[in-house]
Amino acid sequence: MNKKDVTEIKRRLKKESCTISRISGCYVDSGKNKVLTFSKSFLNLEDEEFYKYLDIANKVLSGKLLNNLLVLDFPADAEGPGGAQASLLALRSSELKDDNLLNVFYDKVIETYDTVENYLILLFHDTYDIPMKTTDEFSLGESEEVYEYIICALCPVALAKPGLSYHEDENTIAALQRSWIVGAPDTGFTFPAFSERSADIHSVLAYCKNAKEPHKEFFENCLACPAKLTSTEKKKAFNDMMTNALGPNNDDAVDILTDVQQSLCVYIEDEIKENGNDEPVIIPAKDIAPILTDNGFSEEKAAKIQKEYEEYFGSELPEAEELLDNKLLKDNEKRVENKVLRETIVDMGKQLKEAGLVNEDGHPADIVVKIDENRVDEVTAAFVDGKRCIVIPLEDDDELLLNGEKTVL
Repeated sequence: MNKKDVTEIKRRLKKESCTISRISGCYVDSGKNKVLTFSKSFLNLEDEEFYKYLDIANKVLSGKLLNNLLVLDFPADAEGPGGAQASLLALRSSELKDDNLLNVFYDKVIETYDTVENYLILLFHDTYDIPMKTTDEFSLGESEEVYEYIICALCPVALAKPGLSYHEDENTIAALQRSWIVGAPDTGFTFPAFSERSADIHSVLAYCKNAKEPHKEFFENCLACPAKLTSTEKKKAFNDMMTNALGPNNDDAVDILTDVQQSLCVYIEDEIKENGNDEPVIIPAKDIAPILTDNGFSEEKAAKIQKEYEEYFGSELPEAEELLDNKLLKDNEKRVENKVLRETIVDMGKQLKEAGLVNEDGHPADIVVKIDENRVDEVTAAFVDGKRCIVIPLEDDDELLLNGEKTVL
């Protein structure tokens, strides 16, 4: 799936275009007990409830691809009879109307989802008549294929914060009766994936709110899909490799890491110039060592990092952009700006001294302008560069005193 595919499905999850037929759910407590289950028509929900559930469905399709959204593939043994794929296909075909299939799925989630919180399992069923489009993205309006899919969201449920409230029946201010509030989804998926404007039953689009610590156990054990590294995990792993190689007391570590980031930016630009931007820029292990040695790493340390890089990522090599530390690059921009500003101030100070407008100690010079008293009325006020200034017209024989020394203009 690419960004266009995700956006096309997300456009459907709006009030005016929503066709979700059914919603089913199961509330699970911290002891992994089913507290309640429900299943009902989605389009018959009251507006407030409708919008809240629609927001949750939207969240499962939100975030960045390769980070919050990952396309996970079923291995061959999960696509046979009785496998995870077959269970999801059956659930989709039932349109969430088969209680037995729903309960089997809920049990599987409870068994594999690792959390100590109360949470709500939600399932949405929808069908999309995919319109035909021309090469210039013009819609012909005719259905080319029907994409039938389910969205699953796992939402934490927590007690509202304590507080005081007005109790009308007792006409008093007392403690607020705390309710259990359903939060935004923590984990979820869309099945089947929607790839190149068509259903891909061999994949799911997995969602994780926390890209630092995704619930891989759920994707691997409930969906039987091998988990993938998020972009956040890849960036952290690469930074850890470099930081460990530099050592804990390296005063130049920040500068070295920043220089590596700058070189990665140049690497991306060069690759795009050479190969175009149609395909992502993948950075192989062989290109890592030269970047490191060019920016302060010894050949020994660079070779060590390259080996760790190769072993850690294996065949799932990261895109170069996934290794970029935007915070470090942004901090560096500020650092460069401040350096330029300091240099500019020093240059201006030298120029002011040379012009006699400041003393050697840096204090402003005493400036006295003597003009003919008959021309005093010519002195005016005006705005110069946004500041209100006194403007004194000068003639060739007017005197300018700088620190008591006469200068004739």
